[in-house]
Amino acid sequence: MTIAFEDRSLSCRECGTTFVWTAGEQEFYHQKGLLHEPQRCPDCRKKAKAERAAARAANMHDVICSDCGKQAQVPFEPRMDRPVYCSECFETRRNAPPPAAAPPPA
Repeated sequence: MTIAFEDRSLSCRECGTTFVWTAGEQEFYHQKGLLHEPQRCPDCRKKAKAERAAARAANMHDVICSDCGKQAQVPFEPRMDRPVYCSECFETRRNAPPPAAAPPPA
């Protein structure tokens, strides 16, 4: 069964502007399993996304990678008793096979 989508006019909850939610956007939402229509116009969505990105950037902490020694930033406050890795070293460690278990004593 194919669903026919038609352009719809919606009102932005932030600025009150009327914007068009196109049939193509509705089809995309449907394909991704998104259940709710957008609440903000495209401009307010961009603004909210930029504000979230700025908040994340403000919460970054400068560190020195425990593996390669490069400067890096992490989204958490590092503890002195735990190693901290740059993105590249973290990915390398995450994708590495687990260390082999030591054979039981004979």
